Parts: sequence; structure tokens; C-alpha cells
Amino acid sequence: MIRDFMLGARYLARGFRRINEPGLRRYVWLPLVVNVAVFAVLFWLGAEAFQDLVGWLLPSADAVTGNGWWSQTLGVLITAARWLLWPVFLLAAGVVAFYTFTVLANLIGAPFNEFLAERVERLATAGRQPADSGGNVIGELAGSITDELRKQAYFAVIAVVLLLLFLVPVIQLAAPVAWAAFGAWAAGLEYLDYPLGNHGLRFREQRRGLGRRRMLVLGFGAAVMVMTLIPLLNLLVMPSAVIGATMLWVEELGGRLPGSSLKKA
Repeated sequence: MIRDFMLGARYLARGFRRINEPGLRRYVWLPLVVNVAVFAVLFWLGAEAFQDLVGWLLPSADAVTGNGWWSQTLGVLITAARWLLWPVFLLAAGVVAFYTFTVLANLIGAPFNEFLAERVERLATAGRQPADSGGNVIGELAGSITDELRKQAYFAVIAVVLLLLFLVPVIQLAAPVAWAAFGAWAAGLEYLDYPLGNHGLRFREQRRGLGRRRMLVLGFGAAVMVMTLIPLLNLLVMPSAVIGATMLWVEELGGRLPGSSLKKA
């Protein structure tokens, strides 16, 4: 069990080492540039709105009339307050960016991640790639949306149950451990969904099959969670995790779900 956990964690590091590899970097850096550009625009809009808010709350020091000491003191206080509010904005913006970057990165990078997982698998298997299902495009899209909703519902139900554990005396002592384990499991499933989904494997199949190698998935997901908490390095967690998950799928799982006798294409 410990061996599987550590093995899973190492795949994230291996994925990180390959993010600038020829043939992969375009799938890594293009969505990253798009994400940074989106956050830059949002930051600029937020700064403009914050400046308007400060102007509404605090008049300009020039608007203070009078030549007495009170007027001069009030003008200095207003100027100082306006300047001191900007570090508060920057701190708040940094916290928001830290906690939302990964979510937004996953939304923007999802199409790139599918191609990235496919490219990594082709390189790792000397050209093998997921076969075209040949199905109806609309039907496949509807199936993917339904599968995504099912996955999010699964995560939401478990999250609610675990949050309720924090309210139960005595049991609440174990709630943080259970929450961390759930976070690692969810992260592992989220990124393994890219290579497995390319083979037409739905979330229910993935969850059941990967449950047979639970510690492997937990180790990988735990490493993803740790990397997400490291500033700047968390900007690269998504492509690193996609590459690492695909390598885990090919090398450790052999391109098939545990418990199945045939490879799923």
C-alpha cells in the first residue's frame, strides 16, 4: 500500500519534468498564456472598479477646503487611507487568484488537456493512440456532459457527508483526515479522467476500476494537492498532472482498468 502511494506521487514529478518537452510544450504553454491573460484582464477590471469605489468612499484630499490644521490633517489622513487601501486590494486579489486559478485553468485547459493526454500516450507507446469511436458527435457530446454531471454529483455528495462529520463530536477529530483523503481521491480521478476518457471509459467505469488501485490514485492525487498549495508552482500543476496521469495509465496500469481483461479503446 505504501509502495503504491509513493509510486503514484512520483508520477506527478515525472509529469512536471516533461512540461517543456518538444511535442508537448504547445499543449502546456498555450492554455497557460490564455489563463494568465484572462487573470490580467480580470485584475485590471477589478483595479478600475476598486479605484471607483475608493473615490466614492473617500473624497480626494483636494476636495477638503479650509486652511486650518484640521483641514490639513484631514487631507493627510484621506491621502494615507487611499494609499493604504491598495495593499488590501492586492492581498485580496492574490488570495482570490490563488484559490481560483486552478479552477479556471481546468475550465480553459480542458480541450488542450485531452490533446495533451493523447500526445503523451502516443509518445509513450510508440504511436498508439485512442481509437476514434466513430459514434455520433452530438451523442458523444451529450454523453460527456452527462458523465461530467454524474462525476460532479458524486463529488458533491461525498463532500456534503464529510462536511457533516465536522459537526459530530469525537468523529470530528477524524474529519480533516477524511477530507484530505477525499481531496486526494477526487484530484486523482479528475486528472486520470483525461487519458481514460480518451478511451471512451465513463466515470462509473473509471471509479470502479481505479478503486482496485486506490492507494496508487491517492498518492498521485495527494501530490497534486500539495503542488496546488505552492505559489507559482501551482500554475503548472494542471499540465504536470495531465502528463503524469497519462504516464501512470500507460506504464503502471498498462492502458487498461484494473480488473478488466481487455484494453479499452
